[in-house]
Amino acid sequence: MLASAWSAGISLYGVAAVLGIAGRIGWVNAPSILEEPWVIVAALVLFVIELVVDKIALLDSVWDTAHLVIRPIGGAVICSTAPDASLPLPVLVLMGGVLALSSHSAKASARVMINASPEPISNVVVSFAEDGLVSALMALAIAFPKVAAVVTVVLAVASGVAAVLFYRASRALWRKVGERRRWWRSRLREPLPPG
Repeated sequence: MLASAWSAGISLYGVAAVLGIAGRIGWVNAPSILEEPWVIVAALVLFVIELVVDKIALLDSVWDTAHLVIRPIGGAVICSTAPDASLPLPVLVLMGGVLALSSHSAKASARVMINASPEPISNVVVSFAEDGLVSALMALAIAFPKVAAVVTVVLAVASGVAAVLFYRASRALWRKVGERRRWWRSRLREPLPPG
């Protein structure tokens, strides 16, 4: 469930839908609540909404901000309700929340930086790359859970470092964008020279 918790920080609804469907098919031992048909349908609807919103610059950052608490809670729930978990519940909750928060933080801070770019293509490309990463990690978790656990630990460390770096870079970038806007506004307010 480590891979699922980390992936929930990027695409909570996609992960919930995959776990629910894989659990119903018998591929994984998923939390029983995720196997409920209404939960699968709700997760799929929210996943489709997120898939579209995630491709639209600035709207994706609003969506990420709204999910700052939701995704880590989702990661904590997924990790703590794993049927085959052997660790104490508080450890599972903390582990799932931290894993989801690390990937969510990297995603959100990268998107803030990307949204400073005036062209829309990079946002779409990054969104598809995130979707691909989550899909690959979930497939790996279903086929080879132990390998996926090791990959998840590496990704969690990398996403934690990336979140700090992206956050710093995005602050500097947005500061420059603000300075340029102020410069242009001041130039536009200057009176035209006579004649």
